[in-house]
Amino acid sequence: MINMLEKLVDESIRSCLPDESVKKELKNLPQNKGKKILIAIGKAAFQMAKTALESDVKFDEALVIAKYGYMEEKLDNAICFEAGHPIPDENTIRASEYALNLVSNLSDDDLVLMLISGGGSSLFEIPLIDFEEIQNINKDLLKKGANIVEINTIRKRLSKLKGGKFAKACYPATVFNIILSDVIGNRADMIASGPTFVDKSTSKQALDLVSKYKLKLSDKAYDLMKTETVKDLPNVITKISGSVDELCLKAKNILESYGYKAEILTTSLGCEAREAGFFMASIAKSQSKRYDKKAYIFGGETVVKIKGKGKGGRNQELSFAAALGIENLSNVRIISYSSDGTDGPTDAAGGFVDGNTMKELKDCGISFYDTLENNDTYHALDRINHLIKTGPTGTNVNDISIIIIN
Repeated sequence: MINMLEKLVDESIRSCLPDESVKKELKNLPQNKGKKILIAIGKAAFQMAKTALESDVKFDEALVIAKYGYMEEKLDNAICFEAGHPIPDENTIRASEYALNLVSNLSDDDLVLMLISGGGSSLFEIPLIDFEEIQNINKDLLKKGANIVEINTIRKRLSKLKGGKFAKACYPATVFNIILSDVIGNRADMIASGPTFVDKSTSKQALDLVSKYKLKLSDKAYDLMKTETVKDLPNVITKISGSVDELCLKAKNILESYGYKAEILTTSLGCEAREAGFFMASIAKSQSKRYDKKAYIFGGETVVKIKGKGKGGRNQELSFAAALGIENLSNVRIISYSSDGTDGPTDAAGGFVDGNTMKELKDCGISFYDTLENNDTYHALDRINHLIKTGPTGTNVNDISIIIIN
């Protein structure tokens, strides 16, 4: 079973590497006669940029901005930055200002290729307010369990780049987006906060979110919530190159090759992580008495409301929460992992549990309820060797959770 789980994680993630989709979309690149500039941002920036730089397209300038530890090697003919995620840092601003300088004073003969993946919201930023305030707003929204669309609706209005503003800075040059989606529904305006895509969110929605999450904003930040973002970008062409649908389909095919009857139940899971775990455990329990091999697949991205001071991530919390409901069920396993290899601020992609997990926790003196309340699932799962660690994967297309019944 462990070998199958390892293959499932490895091959499903590899199926979503952006290499082939980037190569395919480069064939549609407009044939502008001027400068060609490549800018890659996000957790998959290195892999996407490497593919483009190894293609037949010749770029005059190239810039890559990735998360710390996600730059696998030096890329020839490219300026590379590593910066903070999920909270932006000084390197974020330094790299972003470099990008803004690259696209200043372009003509309509020029072309900017934008390779965008999840994580770009944190990695590509020049704030319009005090930097410390924007860091605190990000931390507050994450702590309160805001989803990615809500967070990005706020961030766009506080940024010099987000919400289509970077594409506007590129004008009149053509901007060609190749986007790897980590947002449910593949909303291009929300992936990396849409720096090169028209924004569909409104100032009213932003103000409603300020009220919903009781955000404490400076007068300047509150005034920015009232502003509208870019609604028209005639110089932009956009291609979505990958999504969680592909991740789920590959997992389904792998499980079927092992004799499981596999079903994709959703690719838009978006509730609180522990509630998703409880729900999946209830499905597993009700189906565990059947005598056929079954698997149920859930794609999407849950959220965690942080109450404690522990260490963990949404996939770890989801899988850990499921352990209680499948206690003593010898034929059930539940696995949950992030396609980018990073679950929350940890070095794990996620976790897995089975019918024996609760016994293992008790034998180690670990309280199930205390662990959940303290959001400390990383240490608990690590103690019983139930973490999934892949390292940086080179892609980012949401998360996947799977119930496996033998």
